[in-house]
Amino acid sequence: MTAVNDRLDVAANIVPITTKIPAWQRGYSRRLVLVDVLGVVLAVGLAQWVRFGGFADVTANAGEVNRDKQYGLVSIALIAIWLAALSINHSRSTRIIGSGAEEYRRVWLATLSVFGGVAIVSMLFKLEVARGYLVIALPAGLIFLGLFRWFARQAVVRARRKYGRCITRVLVVGSPSAVRDLTTSLARESGSEYEVVGACIPGPNPRTKVDVPGVGTIPNFGDESNVVGAVTATNSHAVAVTATERLDGRGIRDLSWELEKLDIDLLVAPGVVDIAGPRLQMRPVAGLPLIHVEKPQYHGAKRFQKRFFDIAFSSAVLLCGLPLLIPVATAIKLTSRGPVFYRSERIGLDGSPFEMIKFRTMVDGADKMVEKLAANNESEGGVLFKIREDPRVTPLGKLLRKYSIDELPQFINVLKRDMSVVGPRPPLANEVKSYDDYAKRRLLVRPGITGLWQVSGRSDLSWEDSVRLDLFYVENWSMIADLLISVKTIKAVFGHSGAY
Repeated sequence: MTAVNDRLDVAANIVPITTKIPAWQRGYSRRLVLVDVLGVVLAVGLAQWVRFGGFADVTANAGEVNRDKQYGLVSIALIAIWLAALSINHSRSTRIIGSGAEEYRRVWLATLSVFGGVAIVSMLFKLEVARGYLVIALPAGLIFLGLFRWFARQAVVRARRKYGRCITRVLVVGSPSAVRDLTTSLARESGSEYEVVGACIPGPNPRTKVDVPGVGTIPNFGDESNVVGAVTATNSHAVAVTATERLDGRGIRDLSWELEKLDIDLLVAPGVVDIAGPRLQMRPVAGLPLIHVEKPQYHGAKRFQKRFFDIAFSSAVLLCGLPLLIPVATAIKLTSRGPVFYRSERIGLDGSPFEMIKFRTMVDGADKMVEKLAANNESEGGVLFKIREDPRVTPLGKLLRKYSIDELPQFINVLKRDMSVVGPRPPLANEVKSYDDYAKRRLLVRPGITGLWQVSGRSDLSWEDSVRLDLFYVENWSMIADLLISVKTIKAVFGHSGAY
């Protein structure tokens, strides 16, 4: 620890930076102002043009010119109010920009608040605001703002992945296992904003670094008393406090006061893993901030919504895909021996078996060849059976798998209530036999044609990652999540990632 203490002694003499907000966040926030102005002006201008043919026309009669001038003033006022609402709702706050859905939620909330307010004021004061004008401006604004912000975010994500820029440096305070878990979780997402650059481990700890499998080593700068020096030495922008027995509530409060002087963000990781934000609610009780974790919802209205979505989506896919299904079935029959469809017993809701239908992509009798090829299994964990260059796959089967065309008949299973459009991966019976109590929770919902496993790597995932993603979906299901996964599946299919 001598080297570490010497490093901290040097760091203690460094004059702290007056502001620790990363420069990329300040620049990105300023660019978002221009992005929002462009989106709002385009939306309002489009509404003005479509509804009234543009602004004041000198060739028009006096009444039309007067009307156009009035709506020109209305458009200017709407633009100003709209931009003010985006600022008031902190849609460009450095806390939310560049990561998560909260940024989009605040944009939507600000927009809907503006138009809701316009509708209420128009009704109370009997103002004659053309409904067609508002009907065009509202959706156009949501589309332009969302699209432009998405492009801005993609630029940030590319900068992170390609150049290592736009990163928030984090110092972690906690036990070695907690530091390891947090570092692994942040490194799992290639476009993550946060990068762990150091650690302070409370208690007597002679180690000078923490080894994180798959990531590298994290230098240790001592115990919780050395946090301020470690922040300066690592040029960190934030401190994350994780599970530790030695840093109590008063210690965290004192630490927050010290970091306040350096304008350093303090993050507290409660140790609750794989729980989505909507299930977490902060409740102050007797002066204590308690986190209430809502119970997972598997029944009731949510299940009705999901079933309605399944029927509508599956029916649309089968009807629109009919011109493709017939030629594919014919090609399979003509290019290899065996049936057109491959039927496999899978385990569904509450452990009930069902027969899953797919287009056959392997030679007939491929299931009987598994034992001979067991030594070539490339799946981590040994539960799944995956071979990147599987000799049982037919030439046509490779093409069908590349674009996931072989899975289209599974929408029949959805209509039969065996499966859902989005859900955990449908497991084989021998896989379920090896499940522990943790993995068995995957059977609380119907398996899906697509899911988090499909949009996060597909066959490239290890067994542990596959189970983790499936359980996260089971515990945190929502209709919005299903829609987002469905959209991301299209990108995964055309990207061919993990398809073999």
